[in-house]
Amino acid sequence: MTDDARPLLGAIDKAGGPLDLAAYEAHGGYAGARTALSTMAPADVVALVKEANLRGRGGAGFPTGMKWSFVPQNVDGPKYLVCNADEMEPGTFKDRYLLEYNPHLLVEGMVIGAWAIQAEQGYVFLRGEYHQPYRQLQQAIDDAYAKGYLGDNVFGTDFSFHLRIHRSAGRYICGEETALLNALEGKRAQPRQKPPFPPASGAWGRPTIVNNVETFCNVPAIVRNGAEWYQELGNGEDAGTKIYGVSGRVNKPGLWELPIGTTIREIIDHAGGMQPGRTLRGLLPGGASTDFLVEEHLDLAMDYGTIQAAGSRMGTGTMILMDDTICPVDMCRNLEHFFAQESCGFCTPCREGLPWVEQLLTDIEEGRGKESDLELLQRNAMFIGGTTNTFCLHAPGAMEPLSSALRYFREDFEEHIRIGACPYRR
Repeated sequence: MTDDARPLLGAIDKAGGPLDLAAYEAHGGYAGARTALSTMAPADVVALVKEANLRGRGGAGFPTGMKWSFVPQNVDGPKYLVCNADEMEPGTFKDRYLLEYNPHLLVEGMVIGAWAIQAEQGYVFLRGEYHQPYRQLQQAIDDAYAKGYLGDNVFGTDFSFHLRIHRSAGRYICGEETALLNALEGKRAQPRQKPPFPPASGAWGRPTIVNNVETFCNVPAIVRNGAEWYQELGNGEDAGTKIYGVSGRVNKPGLWELPIGTTIREIIDHAGGMQPGRTLRGLLPGGASTDFLVEEHLDLAMDYGTIQAAGSRMGTGTMILMDDTICPVDMCRNLEHFFAQESCGFCTPCREGLPWVEQLLTDIEEGRGKESDLELLQRNAMFIGGTTNTFCLHAPGAMEPLSSALRYFREDFEEHIRIGACPYRR
C-alpha cells in the first residue's frame, strides 16, 4: 500500500514528526473540509460517508454515515459533535498516536462532521493523562482558529463551528457514549437509559453525535478521494484502512496502518514476530474486553465480521498477545481487577459480580482454589456476560476474556487447583 493510500499515517511518515498546520496543508490538509463546506450539502456528506462504508473505529464498528443520518435536521436549537478521545481500553494506544502526530486531521474530520449534522459546537473528550496529546491538539485548534478553519464563518462561509477540549477526570466507563455525555455535562459518569439515543437527545438533551478519534480521522480522505476509493482500500467487506496495534512479547510492539481485513498473522509479522524463545498461546484481538483467540485463528482477517464469526470482536484492533510464560489465570485476574475498579456501580451483576469474580481468580492463583470455583466462574461468566442482565456492556465485556480463557486454557485453571499453586511461579 502506497503512502498516498494511507489516509491516517501516510503524511506522518513523510514528514517524520508531528504535523503543524503548514506541514498538514502541504499534504492536502483541510482540502476535504473546504470541499465539503463549499460544494456539498450536509445531506450529501452524510450520504458519501454512508456509501464509503466507514465503520466506527472505537470498538463497536457501527456505520458512521448511518449514525449521522439519525440526527434530525428539522429541529431548532443547538446540536453537538463530540469526539471520544478518552482511550481507556487496556492495550489500546492508537488514538494517542494520531493526536500527538496528526492533530489537524482530527480537527478537519470534526469540521466535516459538524457540517454534515449542522452542529455549531464540538467537544473533544480527552483522557486526562494524555498531557502531550492535549498540548498538540490545543495548538492545532488555536492555529485552526487563527486561519479561519474554526470559529465563525468557517472558510468564509455562513457556517460556524467552535471546538474545545474537555479533559476527562478519568473512568473507563466513559467509553460508553452516554456515560461520556454525563461526564461532559459535569455529572456522574454513568450510562443513561436508552432510548432516547444521543442523535435524538444527547448532550444537554440536544441532538448529539459521538465518534472516536480514528473514525473522524478517516473522514477528510473520504471527502477528498470519494467512496469508491475508500472502499477499495479494504481487503474484504469492510472499507478503508485500520490502525492495528500489537503489545506483548513481540520484537517490535507498536502500530501499523494497514488495509482493514489484514490477517492476524501478518499484523504480528509487522511487529517482528514473537521474541526469541517465546511461543504465542493466545491473543485478545481488540483490547482487554474481547475474547481470546488462539493459534488456529492466526490466518483470519482482522475485520468486524470475520472476528465476530470466530467468537470474539475486533474491537479497537489493538492486540494483546499472551506467550507461553504468561499465566492465563493471572492475566484474567489482572483484567478483572481493572474492570471491577472501573464499574460505575449502577447495577448489581457488575458492582457485586466483578469483585467476586476477581476474588475467585485470586484464590485460584494463590493456591486456595477449589474445583467448585471453576463452576462458579463459568456461571458468573454466563450470567454477568448476558447483555440483558446489565445496564450497559461494561460487565459483558469484562467477561469476554474470562469466558474464552475457560474455554481455551481450562487445563491451566485445573492445574492451579490440583497443585495448590501457580505453576508459572514454581
